[in-house]
Amino acid sequence: EHPTQALLDAFTLRRHLNAGGTLEAVRVAIVGDVLHSRVARANVLLLATLGAQGTLVAPPTLLPTGVETWPCAVSYDLDAVIDKVDAVMMLRVQAERMQAAYSPSVRESSRAYGLDAARLAALPENAIVLHPGPMNRGVEISADVADSPRSVIVEQVANGVSVRMAV
Repeated sequence: EHPTQALLDAFTLRRHLNAGGTLEAVRVAIVGDVLHSRVARANVLLLATLGAQGTLVAPPTLLPTGVETWPCAVSYDLDAVIDKVDAVMMLRVQAERMQAAYSPSVRESSRAYGLDAARLAALPENAIVLHPGPMNRGVEISADVADSPRSVIVEQVANGVSVRMAV
């Protein structure tokens, strides 16, 4: 797990999505390589603890064994959940940790699970975009989405300094 990343992500979500300071009923989609992600594991646990509703979105080959016991929903279809979330957190494909073919190809993965301008437009009006980094622009997130006004990625990085100092 990556607990300080989950804390700074929760802090960033609270600042943008709820002036009351709670994440109760906030809906967050965590999209990408869940299997190899310490960030996804930590966020699912913290978001559930704080009352948020998490959904993991990935191909079956990039979901860990036993994910059905995690306190979140699971989907294989980003387009089926994109219009129902308050935030979407993109994860990079961690090819360096893969020993076998977990995902079709970079192009196919990007087409099925990448956040581009069309999917950004499908998000609810006040939904935000997060990414724990490092980003693979043009793979899991397009450059225009990463740099859009709805992206809080730069703030996420800045919040990491404060949150980690507090810890």
